[in-house]
Amino acid sequence: MKLVFATNNKNKVLEIKTLLPKSIEILSLADIGCTEDIEETEVTLQGNAKLKADYITKNYGYDCFADDTGLEVKALNGAPGVYSARYAGLNASYKDNVYKMLREMKGLLNRKAQFRTVIALNLNGSQFIFEGRCKGEIAKEEQGKNGFGYDPIFKPVGFDKTFAEMNLEDKGKISHRGLAVKELVKFLNAIKSKK
Repeated sequence: MKLVFATNNKNKVLEIKTLLPKSIEILSLADIGCTEDIEETEVTLQGNAKLKADYITKNYGYDCFADDTGLEVKALNGAPGVYSARYAGLNASYKDNVYKMLREMKGLLNRKAQFRTVIALNLNGSQFIFEGRCKGEIAKEEQGKNGFGYDPIFKPVGFDKTFAEMNLEDKGKISHRGLAVKELVKFLNAIKSKK
């Protein structure tokens, strides 16, 4: 099975490839010649995931899936949420976003947070939605060199280390994206077994 993953984020593609069985071939936007930057204009994670998947299916004709992920921090009333990638501004780097988060959280005792990923899958003319959540807390400083985004400051529940201190395989077992992808794979395997 071939599926397009509607993202330009090489880190996400790498992470997804480690989570999917070899029987599912993942094509990136670069692989299908899509150079457009698909703007995330919706106000929900699900809305953005659907928007990106629909764009690829409509304009390129591929079965595909897209995700949107948000970090939701309790003390910040769920922010940055859908705006996680541009928390520190439109062209913010991962570091910019992390530094802004650490500034906002300075002195706050409630550091509870969760990562949430929503995946929209367009397959054979139908759309399916999958979701994964990982609860944790915001660390007081950056820890670890792996991963991307907020990984250096997110400690999942039950662990004394951040996502950035884990390898891709271990992170994938418990992460929001890993859990959403598990649901996706379960669904795709169920379809294959019916054929």
